[in-house]
Amino acid sequence: MSYMIRKRPNIRIRKRTFTLFLFFAILLFALVAKLFCIQLLNGRRYREMALTQRMQLIPVYAERGTIYDRNLTELAVSIRTDGVYVSPPNITKPDETARSLANILHLPYESVYSMVKKESPFVWVSLKVTPDDAKMIREMKYPGVKVTETVQRFYPKRELAAHILGVAGMDNQGLEGLEYFYEKELAGQAGYVREEQAPKVGHIPQGIREIQAAEDGNDIVLTIDEGIQYIAERELGKAIKDTGASKGTIIVMNPGTGELLAIANYPTFDPNGFAKYSSAARRNIAITDMYEPGSTFKLIIAAAALEEGLVSPNEIFFDPGYIKIDGKQINCEKKEGHGWITFAEAIVESCNVALSEVGLRFSKERFYDYIRAFNFGKKTGIDFPGEASGLLIPEKTLKPIEMANIAFGQGISVTPLQILLAVSCIANDGVYMQPYLVKEIRSKNGQVLEKFEPTPLNQVISKETSDILKEMMERVVTEGTGKNAAILGYRVAGKTGTSQKPEGGTYGSKRIASFVGFAPVDEPKLAIIVVLDEPKTISKYGGVLAAPVFKTVLEDSLRYLGIPPYFKDDKSSLSKEEIVAVPDVIGRSPVEAKEAVASFKLRSKVQGQGSLVVDQHPRAGNLVSANSYVVIYLKEQDITEMVVVPNVLGLTMKRAAQVLAEFGLKLNPSGSGMAVEINPKVGIKVEYGSIVDVLFR
Repeated sequence: MSYMIRKRPNIRIRKRTFTLFLFFAILLFALVAKLFCIQLLNGRRYREMALTQRMQLIPVYAERGTIYDRNLTELAVSIRTDGVYVSPPNITKPDETARSLANILHLPYESVYSMVKKESPFVWVSLKVTPDDAKMIREMKYPGVKVTETVQRFYPKRELAAHILGVAGMDNQGLEGLEYFYEKELAGQAGYVREEQAPKVGHIPQGIREIQAAEDGNDIVLTIDEGIQYIAERELGKAIKDTGASKGTIIVMNPGTGELLAIANYPTFDPNGFAKYSSAARRNIAITDMYEPGSTFKLIIAAAALEEGLVSPNEIFFDPGYIKIDGKQINCEKKEGHGWITFAEAIVESCNVALSEVGLRFSKERFYDYIRAFNFGKKTGIDFPGEASGLLIPEKTLKPIEMANIAFGQGISVTPLQILLAVSCIANDGVYMQPYLVKEIRSKNGQVLEKFEPTPLNQVISKETSDILKEMMERVVTEGTGKNAAILGYRVAGKTGTSQKPEGGTYGSKRIASFVGFAPVDEPKLAIIVVLDEPKTISKYGGVLAAPVFKTVLEDSLRYLGIPPYFKDDKSSLSKEEIVAVPDVIGRSPVEAKEAVASFKLRSKVQGQGSLVVDQHPRAGNLVSANSYVVIYLKEQDITEMVVVPNVLGLTMKRAAQVLAEFGLKLNPSGSGMAVEINPKVGIKVEYGSIVDVLFR
């Protein structure tokens, strides 16, 4: 019995020992298997993961290509600046680091703290810091905080040509304008620095370090001329102040080549701080926005009708002041009508009735054939993003009343660029040219990689028709509604436009004043369009508001380009003609105005009825030949009428008085110099004839 008692514990011990041995054997096998997987099967992958965790990638930005004007003046350049980044795994004191960076860089603490806590080996804090701030950050010597060189876009001319150039973002990528359209050429190829680092230590001595150099972008040379661009922007700014228009645009181009020499828009912006401005202020409205062109579109229908033989310049029309089509009445701007008038005179005097009659002579198909041939209803293909195509009523649903309306520029939407190109086609003997903004693409060493040449697209009308229209357009300036565009010594052709703005399905009181033309007539070098949207002056006609702006831009640009005035010979009667300056008669009574005009050896024509001169043309100060006519516009003073106080800040006393008079207000000046304060405030509604106190310094 004692033997049996001793044997049972030994069996139990053996079982336990075997179980324990088996457990450790399995565990050892599992460990060996795991090590086998790690070392042999997955060893390479884990080594790469470890290396990746130690490697940090620092981007090296390429310099964007420089944008030059046609004379190689720099308009957009890349500059080297300091940038700050953090490596969160290497930061030992997140809170202290974030507070210090936020204080130096003037950034919200919460934003910086979220950056230093990110699960990322590399985070930009600021891509552009001042040298002083960069020095302070370097002196902090916080682990995981680095200052490195970055590239940022800079526009040395600030607002000049801003809508053309567009903007580049903080990451140096093109966002708008030509910066966006030519991104592939300008951007270049970014590089990088890839180095091995250890947490809390930073760069590992003798560790891996790879460098991929950045490839800088190519340069582009524009067709834009800085001098003409400056003239256009200067005069547009003055026009906006003088008329109170909500927005406006001026485009200048060479009609024989399709090169755009200037595009000015208002409102404008500084691309160096573009984020401060609204998207509306950054729109290139000359290309992206549509409007009803008004009488400038009469040239298109006139060109088509003359080309088709549907009308001749001397054909006579009768204008009683209106025309009825399908039971609807179209009125002429001249309420009493033009009476008996030739077709040429209808263009000169801008007669709606005659053009409507001519428009109805077309078939729908032929009518639209010519409109499309002038590139309306489709994009011009200019090298710029966001171009609008304009709007045409569908041909299938086009009615006679709509054809009549379109004939004088109503019921069709176009861009300012489309109108200018169509008129340039007339100036260019009927040949429509492809518009473009970039002349050349160059490498950084100046090698021309691609050159853009003038491209004729199609012959829309014959040279004979073009010559007839040129003569008509010249008469518009010498005899008709565009007299304010005349320049002594130059043959100028043009056309006025005053269009109504649709409001809620009908036409309201808001207007768009425009003028388009070219010079010299015999060999056109410049074509220009001026569009002023919603002017606040009493007179809203294109011939009164836009034509003088056109004249100044054209005259200064011709002189800038060195195109001399033309006289037949030194003994010509024109060269001997007495030239006088037009007096300022706005705000005077009709009798006083006539006497003032006569004292300057000029004749006067009175339009309207009333006791107060509210407008005149030519404008005061214009040089004209003795015995020329000055048109005086009258209006009866109505004390119940309310007008808005215009902005005269920054104007001289004389100009402020003129602007206020155009609104039917009187100036009470104090001091001298430029207007610095105005009471009542700008934009306040006051009674017509009220006195406005203006302080000058």
